[in-house]
Amino acid sequence: MSLADQVLAVNDDLPIRTDKPVHSGKVRSVYWLTEADSKRLIQEKGYNVAPDAPLAIMVISDRISAFDCIWHGEGGLKGVPGKGAALNAISNHWFKLFKDNGLADSHILDIPHPLVWIVQKAKPIMIEAICRQYITGSMWRAYEKGEREFCGIELPEGLQKDKALPELLMTPSTKGILKGIPGVPEADDVNITRKNIEGNFAAFNFSKAEDIAQYEKLLREGFGVISNALDAVEQIFVDTKFEFGYVTDAAGNEKLIYMDEVGTPDSSRIWDKQQYQLGNIVENSKEGFRQFLLNHFPDPDILLNKDRMPEREALARENELPLEALMDISKTYTGIAEKITGQPINLSDNPKKEIIDILSTQYGLVD
Repeated sequence: MSLADQVLAVNDDLPIRTDKPVHSGKVRSVYWLTEADSKRLIQEKGYNVAPDAPLAIMVISDRISAFDCIWHGEGGLKGVPGKGAALNAISNHWFKLFKDNGLADSHILDIPHPLVWIVQKAKPIMIEAICRQYITGSMWRAYEKGEREFCGIELPEGLQKDKALPELLMTPSTKGILKGIPGVPEADDVNITRKNIEGNFAAFNFSKAEDIAQYEKLLREGFGVISNALDAVEQIFVDTKFEFGYVTDAAGNEKLIYMDEVGTPDSSRIWDKQQYQLGNIVENSKEGFRQFLLNHFPDPDILLNKDRMPEREALARENELPLEALMDISKTYTGIAEKITGQPINLSDNPKKEIIDILSTQYGLVD
């Protein structure tokens, strides 16, 4: 059994019954179930959703993306062992904690396998909801150059790199390309202000203006729940990205929920608290992998400069990263998942076969 066999690198070729194209993102693939299978599962499993809600199977891979490219390692290793299971376990843990604390539900209805979610279709809010407790990364780089206004928020003078901000900041950006919103460029991932959202709430997919305050409340409270839980295991929640959407429950009520993933090393910065107190930044997130790549290649500008995308893609395609680097990332992901959940992350010998067996025998979704 080779290490490469234990990695789920390709996740868009499973024989799951679907009548729509499989949507494959950088890390997850989404299989929309047929109308008949969705209805059957809702009835059989008693999911709290509208009887005609479209359901999907979401399969996470062990691929690793950074700087908008997918990277691979020596020995045919097309991903990071344990990464997918670690990300799902962390998200599952936080979503459950949110529910236990009375915050909101998530899009997840069922977890058949450590790499698989059954989700309901949500109407997404077109906002990357970013929350920051420390000034670091892109915000620090901009601040250092003299910028003082972020997403309509004025920052004071005298802030220091990697130090706590005076208060928790919400700095939203666009999710996808939104058209016809005054003052908002038609580009993905551009910073926006609360005024932009208030003046154009329908364009951002909010059902009503009051829901802007609700999304901010869920963002702030969700951040607080994760931050407190991480503090208890000697970790600092530095910043993160949440996503939200609307679903309808079995009684026909529309509700705002958390979706995508939350509080993971892919969507957040997490620092080791003891090391931070000693003056060191030890990343328990993907940021460590980004730093590795910047140090590994002689010309880091290729990774940072959007105008050099073809060169960057060639770099990712043509370079096998050292096995040791990918195993370091594996240790980071599985280590932080085990700290957070208190449960071991077990590598599967043949993840694809396991997934097919479960979806076939327990859910009747494989022809």
